[in-house]
Amino acid sequence: MHVPDGFIDAPTSAAAGAVAAAAVAVSLRGARRELDERTAPLAGLVAAFIFAVQMLNFPVAAGTSGHLLGGALAAILVGPYTGVLCVSVVLLMQGILFADGGLTALGVNITVMGCVTTVVAYAVFRGLVKVLPRTRRSVTAASFAAAVLSVPAAALAFTLIYGIGGTTDVAIGKVATAMVGVHVLIGIGEAAITALTVGAVIAVRPDLVYGARGLQQKLKLRVNGELVDVPAAEPVPAAARSSHRTVWLAGLATSLVLAGVVSFYASASPDGLEKVAADKGIDAKVEDHAAADSPLADYGVKDVDNARLSGGLAGVIGVGVTVVAGTGIFWAVRRRRTQDASPVSTTVA
Repeated sequence: MHVPDGFIDAPTSAAAGAVAAAAVAVSLRGARRELDERTAPLAGLVAAFIFAVQMLNFPVAAGTSGHLLGGALAAILVGPYTGVLCVSVVLLMQGILFADGGLTALGVNITVMGCVTTVVAYAVFRGLVKVLPRTRRSVTAASFAAAVLSVPAAALAFTLIYGIGGTTDVAIGKVATAMVGVHVLIGIGEAAITALTVGAVIAVRPDLVYGARGLQQKLKLRVNGELVDVPAAEPVPAAARSSHRTVWLAGLATSLVLAGVVSFYASASPDGLEKVAADKGIDAKVEDHAAADSPLADYGVKDVDNARLSGGLAGVIGVGVTVVAGTGIFWAVRRRRTQDASPVSTTVA
């Protein structure tokens, strides 16, 4: 659902950019509360994993494909504020390096794919978790439902933005019907990927899943005849740190394989937005991407003739750049939280 330049007029794109900038600013502040010794290393990996899986277009219907948006997955794994930042990092890398998603439309893409999907998915997820049994299966089921609904919600958000500032004269009702119809199908694929990923992490390290925290009952001790909660130990045990590294390395390896190898077998059919745009004439005024001559444009390495090698190298580079950029940003936010929490010393004369 990457919106290219030319779909939305300049004033509306600028307004969406302001909304996206505000959302990122709020998310940076909110992420300070979410990022800790468990979440901070995982957040950069989540961004890289989303980048990798977004290269895997899957067929849906009538010559149309879809791909993961990632808002639901990121929100559930690392928190809603951090989730917005994860998807934003991915969209920024894709727009600048791979000419995927317009640069003037970056605000539209962050608003639609980053903010709407994350907010809708996490609201649905939290609502379901509160009423479902407090089990791991409930978290996985809630993840599926949240992801399903987040994709058509993003399609509606794009339709609204198009209704305000679309550059072509197409009836908004036709756009809404076509966008929601195809993205409901794409949402099912999104939900399957999200639920499988969340379930896999929960099976190994449930404490790493932000959305699953608080589901486990605290240990109790009987003191003077009364049951009291056992306080959580502050230091992270060495075994847990080792397990954390194992999960991180396994996730990185999976991302590299998906982007570097599996992506070659992704569907070549246009994705949902591309298909609707072509069928309804939304793309009549589409513009060439400013980074169309990038060495990595269209997910291929320039001057590498072998298609498999070119796409694989581009995918591996993308995962590497995204994990480095994302990890750097999240560790900086984490350090800022630590500094803000440090007591301020004063000298008394």
